[in-house]
Amino acid sequence: MYLAFSDGFGTALGKGAGAIAAYTALGLVLLVIGFLAVDLATPGRLTTIIRTNRNANATLLAVCGVSAVGLVVAASIFASGGKLLEGLIATLVWGLVGIVAQLVASVIVRYLLGVDVAGLMAKEKLEPSAILLGATQATVGLITAIAVI
Repeated sequence: MYLAFSDGFGTALGKGAGAIAAYTALGLVLLVIGFLAVDLATPGRLTTIIRTNRNANATLLAVCGVSAVGLVVAASIFASGGKLLEGLIATLVWGLVGIVAQLVASVIVRYLLGVDVAGLMAKEKLEPSAILLGATQATVGLITAIAVI
């Protein structure tokens, strides 16, 4: 018995590793954009509210927002076939659409329920309206992810 690699194994391995790195980098960029979008839609600096004030409401909204973006990015990567550049472009576009959809849905739910987000960020205990807004973000992310597939 002998151990040998098939022809083209090294090339395929290198291209695969490069694609993984490219999709991971793009995914991280989209996660940062998603977090910044949630931060912009939230009164005050979200990082300060979370880190300094240790606010559970802000943390929940950030977690749900970033997780939802992660779902959209993962679905976009899964659905992107063909050439690497085309897949990266599709992932970028679908990821940005998912971020915008989350923001729009969050604003609509805030408006319909009359949620005072600034007041929510000032409260120390976890509020039902924060749970609802977080669930809205996660659900919109899931819907967008399935739509991508």
